[in-house]
Amino acid sequence: MSTCTYSAGGDCRGRPDSTGILGSPEGRHGLSRQLKILLPAGTHIVDLVGQRDELLRLIEDEFASDILVRGNEITITGRAGDDKDAEQAATVFEELLALLRKGHVLTSESVTRAAHMVKEDDGGPKPSEVMGDTIVVTHGRPIRPKTPGQKRYVDAARKNTLVFAIGPAGSGKTYLAVAMAVHALKEKEVDRIILTRPAVEAGERLGFLPGDIAQKVDPYLKPLYDALYEMLDPGQDARLAERGTIEVAPLAYMRGRSLNDSFIILDEAQNTTPEQMKMFLTRLGLRSKAVVTGDITQIDLPEGQRSGLIVVQEILRGIRGLEFVYLEATDIVRHRIVQDIVEAYGRYEDERR
Repeated sequence: MSTCTYSAGGDCRGRPDSTGILGSPEGRHGLSRQLKILLPAGTHIVDLVGQRDELLRLIEDEFASDILVRGNEITITGRAGDDKDAEQAATVFEELLALLRKGHVLTSESVTRAAHMVKEDDGGPKPSEVMGDTIVVTHGRPIRPKTPGQKRYVDAARKNTLVFAIGPAGSGKTYLAVAMAVHALKEKEVDRIILTRPAVEAGERLGFLPGDIAQKVDPYLKPLYDALYEMLDPGQDARLAERGTIEVAPLAYMRGRSLNDSFIILDEAQNTTPEQMKMFLTRLGLRSKAVVTGDITQIDLPEGQRSGLIVVQEILRGIRGLEFVYLEATDIVRHRIVQDIVEAYGRYEDERR
């Protein structure tokens, strides 16, 4: 793809910068500036701009620019005296083309996320690096990070033995951890997956719940089962569980064990006590990897009991092979209203302090 900067008179001038975009000298006052993108051969324009230009309209709405498509050319016209929006819109198209080359199917969500990443321009990974990173393919569908924060989380889990992912509900902590575990199992990097979480609400009331011990604790483990079901073939989870290749169990069942050749996920870790957290972390055996996830704004422990996920941040600093990753409201990938709710609660709690 080549990009050329035009003046309102239609002459292409200037020299390419480090990105390959040609820049023209400043136009006269009142003249709009244009960027023209020539699409590479073989590009299906509808894949880029969507049916009835729906994806193109999303980009126009995000940036103060007019966008015109003719054949294999996209012309972006910015406001007079302000090239930033037009240049950012061109960058979005470059990133979307890079995603298409990686086999990504563009959607309204991915285009909007790409536009937001380009607008923020915080020096983080590019949209094509974030959304083009395939963790695992399940049922023909690739599972990928969707935000720069999620990308940092995935990269941290790949290069470290132990990762703590701390962030709000809906930011992909558990889902991405399970995806990475399934990838490790498929690639024979580990022999088994162990998923665990504290059954905080059971406590002393466990005996009053109906059913045997498995039936009593299963409701607390259901989110982990849900993620597994989505990533494995029908019936595969049951077969792997029967062989012990996949184990889903309450945290209390981890005591006294040494977990070798395993990918271990501790979910809802904000509901561990400091003692439980220490017990879990010292289960890590040879050739194993662990991911600990939690949301420290949703602690269900009895009043006065400190969370093990909070205490561990004060203790485990500067240890090689261990990393803390903090996700934010902007990493939430559920309905947009969930991000707004999390941010509203955050403002409310800040005001009360």
